[in-house]
Amino acid sequence: MIQKALFGAGCFWGVEEHFRKINGITETLVGYSGGNTENPTYESVCYDNTDHAEVLLVNFDEEKISYEDLIQEFWKCHDPTTLNRQGPDFGKQYRSVIYYYNDEQKNIALKSRENNQENFDNRIVTEITKADTFYKAEDYHQKYIKKRELIE
Repeated sequence: MIQKALFGAGCFWGVEEHFRKINGITETLVGYSGGNTENPTYESVCYDNTDHAEVLLVNFDEEKISYEDLIQEFWKCHDPTTLNRQGPDFGKQYRSVIYYYNDEQKNIALKSRENNQENFDNRIVTEITKADTFYKAEDYHQKYIKKRELIE
């Protein structure tokens, strides 16, 4: 059965590149969520006060990969101890966040955050919150790194 997961872990280009290669992922889409503006654009998320995060929507086949395994990949693909920052990118849109779609995902995420704290020297600042509307990012952002690899 196909399920969905929604993560924010910095710039969505790198997060998508990490997840799209995982067996059991059937689709990845980058976009925006968690803010107060309908139909945000990349420019509005970067330069206005929309409160949206850059996010990755993952559709996955739960018979091939579990939500627990996806959460473990989430911890690996970024630094969840930096508030509103990943590498050189800073701002609330780059926050570390797990959006859950049901109580099972919420409980898995909360337990995983607690269990993974021992793997980091600093406190994990990842938000865990109920999924809000997902707004698909502009087409040029979709599979951005994969498209660039074909050019270069």
